[in-house]
Amino acid sequence: MIRAFIHKFQKYQFVFTELVKRDFKKKYKRSILGMLWSMLAPLFTLLIMNYIFGHFFGRTQEYYTIYLFSGWLIFQYYNEATNGAMNSLMANANIFSKVKVPKYLFLFSRITSSSINFFLVLIVYFIFVIAYKLPITWRFITLFFPIICMFLLILGVGLILSALFVFFRDVQYLYGVFSTALMYFTPIFYTVDIMGANAKIFYLNPLYLYVTYFRNVVIDGTIPSLAFHVYTLLYSLLFFAIGCWMYKKYNYKFLYYV
Repeated sequence: MIRAFIHKFQKYQFVFTELVKRDFKKKYKRSILGMLWSMLAPLFTLLIMNYIFGHFFGRTQEYYTIYLFSGWLIFQYYNEATNGAMNSLMANANIFSKVKVPKYLFLFSRITSSSINFFLVLIVYFIFVIAYKLPITWRFITLFFPIICMFLLILGVGLILSALFVFFRDVQYLYGVFSTALMYFTPIFYTVDIMGANAKIFYLNPLYLYVTYFRNVVIDGTIPSLAFHVYTLLYSLLFFAIGCWMYKKYNYKFLYYV
């Protein structure tokens, strides 16, 4: 199955590349700064949040700006990628309804575009890390693990949302409410200790695992436990498996609803 997928992807590699280029051109069309907005927009938001919440939580949390940036970086990537993936099929219905091409290419291209934006912001993130004189150690290599896991999770959630959105247009409004709730349920600008003994509830949120992984490695200079790695990977594989199952089951029905 994996071999067949790779073969098909290689067959349509040119189409995929052009879709990614199109998404970038469309996003930054008639923009003077262009791709720089991928780094400047999150940076401006970070500075505002740091100014507001730093007065409340920055007094107890060391390197609060990096603490805040770690959470905002992860959530923004997830939010942008999943929202783009949700609308990927409907936005390209006029193409795949006329031309025989794998529908998942449109979803992958949107997520890839968001992933490129993520890595651009990640560069700014590391500039902040250096500016705050946090030590750059070999442990930073382990950050590839949560990034890969997060990518799998986003693919899974994207497959689920894109399939649901084809059948139910209300999904975009429900997911907007869910995203807002998820942002507040993820300890981005506040510290986990405010929950006291109930802090374990955060383990129900996959984003908490990715954010905590970044903070442990970058701020604390430690690598999370083996159990933490297992939880992080299981969440990603679970959502990815559900997404693949749902897409495969309802794929043939998409043309009847777009």
